[in-house]
Amino acid sequence: MPEFRYIARDLSGREFADLLTANSELDVVSQLSAKQLFPVKIQAAEASKSPALAWVRRPRAAHLATFFSQLADLLRAGVPLLRSLELLERQTSHAGLKTVLRDLRDKVADGTRLAESMRLHEDIFSDLAVSMVRAGEEGSFLEDVLKQIADFTEHQQELKGRVFGAMAYPVFLLATGVGVVWAMLVWFVPKFAGVFERMAERDELPWATTALMSLSKYAGTYWFVTILAIIAATWFIRQRLKTEQGLRQWHRIAISVPALGPVIRSLAVARFCRILGTLLKNGVPILQSLRIAKDATGNRVLSDAISTAADSVSTGKSLAAPLGQSKQFPAEVIEMISVGEEANNLEHVLINIADTMERRTHRLLDLAVRLLEPLMLIVMAAMILFVVIGLLLPVMKSSGTL
Repeated sequence: MPEFRYIARDLSGREFADLLTANSELDVVSQLSAKQLFPVKIQAAEASKSPALAWVRRPRAAHLATFFSQLADLLRAGVPLLRSLELLERQTSHAGLKTVLRDLRDKVADGTRLAESMRLHEDIFSDLAVSMVRAGEEGSFLEDVLKQIADFTEHQQELKGRVFGAMAYPVFLLATGVGVVWAMLVWFVPKFAGVFERMAERDELPWATTALMSLSKYAGTYWFVTILAIIAATWFIRQRLKTEQGLRQWHRIAISVPALGPVIRSLAVARFCRILGTLLKNGVPILQSLRIAKDATGNRVLSDAISTAADSVSTGKSLAAPLGQSKQFPAEVIEMISVGEEANNLEHVLINIADTMERRTHRLLDLAVRLLEPLMLIVMAAMILFVVIGLLLPVMKSSGTL
């Protein structure tokens, strides 16, 4: 049986925290109620991972999408969950996914619910997937939820593939330009050092050439300092992003960057609307749907705004008003949500919002990526032009051309 960590209070308000062995979170609540304790927080204890999971390759998003889709098809066809997991375990050829499915099957066979079993593999299954599976189990529409997770995963993977594919050539151009300029600074520019030093003594060296010689000296002598600085900065950023404060700050910056920020915000809002609309369409209560759908944004700032809105909804207020007050959602989205609430058709309106925003954002993203290629060419040309001008100006000045 799995173990759960809980925080609970008794009638006098005293707080208790401990481990409890139970089949599910509902079982934990029942055991605590029998002790006249009121649960404040319940979460699965961190399970010791199988030694096999330490070396197997993690399954990619495409493998997980296939798993969710096939599991949904099997359940829809009437195959029991345990039998479905056994079939998928035998069928998959990915060693990492096979190990994970074997562990899921064993835990489900021991009476653990699928969502709780998935939560023990948090490095494989996202919080959103776990939350949606839990809602599907509680609402008896697990196969529909699994299909939605599969579609969502495939959609995200397709978007990443389009962005990375479109970015490959501009990044290659930029890397080539930087490499060419660095090679010129290290091997070509120093050959003119003697001539330039004599001109510098006579105070005849142009500022562009002076800057070029300084860069050349730095690139040839202190190049390792730049590499160490890049490594240190990368390590610091990675460590910072592991903290809640750092991750929240990064997410705030991401949606505030000119040009790119609105695209990131629109995609996050579209994901939220699609998941929330899907959950409401399947009969999940709005408060539970909001707590699940907020994880779909992938942005802490937007998730906080949705959590605040959920607190307002729990007091009987509408959803549109607190979302509008957060200033994190576009005005047209707030207006459409308000109309959907008044017409009692919120789930369909949310899905329509997601479709519209995704189409519009994809067009903007495609345009931005197409403009990035000539921009990289201009940057590369500017770097090479600076080197050429820095070399030619002294020659032209000494020959009397300038």
